[in-house]
Amino acid sequence: MKKILFIGAEAMPFAATGGLGDVMGSLPSAVARAGNGDIDVRVVMPLYSQISEKWRSQMTTEAVFSLGLAWRKQYCGIKSLEWNGVKYYFIDNEYYFKRDTLYGCYDDGERFAFFSKACIEMLSALEWYPDVINANDWQAALSVIYLRCKYSDRAEYSGIRTVYTIHNIEYQGKYDHAILGDVFELDWWKSVVDNDGCINLMKGAIECADRVSTVSPRYAEEIQGEEHSHGLSPILRANAYKLTGILNGIDYEYYDPTRDSSIAKSFSWRTQCGKYENKYALQREIGLPITNDIPLISIVSRLAAHKGLDIISEMIRPLLNNCASQLVILGKGEARYERFFEELQRDYPDRVRALITYDRDLAKRIYAATDIFLMPSKSEPCGLSQMIASRYGAIPVTRETGGLYDSIKPYYENGDTITGNGFTFANYSAIELGGAAAAAISLWNDEKRRAKLVGRIMRTDFSWSRSAEKYIEMYSSL
Repeated sequence: MKKILFIGAEAMPFAATGGLGDVMGSLPSAVARAGNGDIDVRVVMPLYSQISEKWRSQMTTEAVFSLGLAWRKQYCGIKSLEWNGVKYYFIDNEYYFKRDTLYGCYDDGERFAFFSKACIEMLSALEWYPDVINANDWQAALSVIYLRCKYSDRAEYSGIRTVYTIHNIEYQGKYDHAILGDVFELDWWKSVVDNDGCINLMKGAIECADRVSTVSPRYAEEIQGEEHSHGLSPILRANAYKLTGILNGIDYEYYDPTRDSSIAKSFSWRTQCGKYENKYALQREIGLPITNDIPLISIVSRLAAHKGLDIISEMIRPLLNNCASQLVILGKGEARYERFFEELQRDYPDRVRALITYDRDLAKRIYAATDIFLMPSKSEPCGLSQMIASRYGAIPVTRETGGLYDSIKPYYENGDTITGNGFTFANYSAIELGGAAAAAISLWNDEKRRAKLVGRIMRTDFSWSRSAEKYIEMYSSL
């Protein structure tokens, strides 16, 4: 039986802040299912204070030991539980993980160095050694580096191969060389993590891993160029022989409009009329006029420039002025965009709602009610929102970048035959975004064509099944 260990800083449903948590909560179980009983899949993450008593009450203590990190000696507990066919381990240390937030602490480098080393030491404490470790993002990068640099001479670790997955190359784990030995224990391996005059943990993991993957084929190409690599393009080009892109999926049990208790009315591609009831319910909930005569457009996003908010802010008023429609925005982020959408709501009180918050259940109610979903990112490693919106019958309008390019193909009709599953545009331009959104609205206004396209969109396969098979192929190649 093959043994796979995923290492990551977050996982749904235990504790998560974004897409990494969604992936860590759904990909491992998909790999286990695709393995048909021949793959032992396990996951390890920190035991944050945000993990509820519901989960803590199900945990078993597997091991307790003292962990050295440079001059420090710290308690380390290993707890576990079974969920969704996968064994999850939790690294317990309240000094590092009993915090108000998962990330953003002054000592994140030290916290995740402890976590990464604990993940490697855990293996000997449990006497369980995986065939492949799949470490995710900068917080787990040191697990790959430590395995190669500090544990390679230990026979029990010699057979372990590593995959390092980049979910977002913007966040690389950069630190001053002053803490190379004092925090990271890498005095003798400076060259491994040195990049552009500082410590770069992602760079070190890329160099040390047997394979490097990222979350879409297009993104794997893009990050080898200067525009999208945030300074790592020379390293990635040098390691291109071990780089691959595998498109993420979404959890089809959690995001299922046919039986989702979070939405007002279940529906499917065959019963699209149920979508109207979700639209009416959301309009009542947020105080918009109740109607299905005009499309409801939505944005569910972190409010940041690279998510396309700058070009949205340029084109949204002309679109509202020229096309009868309603708009709902859900998200938090940069203050300038929060203010912009609040002002937009004041200017269009009967057509716009700015919900400056984030709530997963509310997000699902918005997806279920949405007719047209805007996601014009400047860069997008994979993106899950366009897949979720499609699952709930929204017509996506996306820019052709990263995973958006791989998942949403341009709508085209030839007689009675249609291809594509959304409206796309190439250049990062408010004019092109406005044109694509206007085209989507025009199609929506044709009820027959709308039903045909929405049915096609809802049947697009964004499950993990195909991606899980590709992960298994990658692991097997090692």
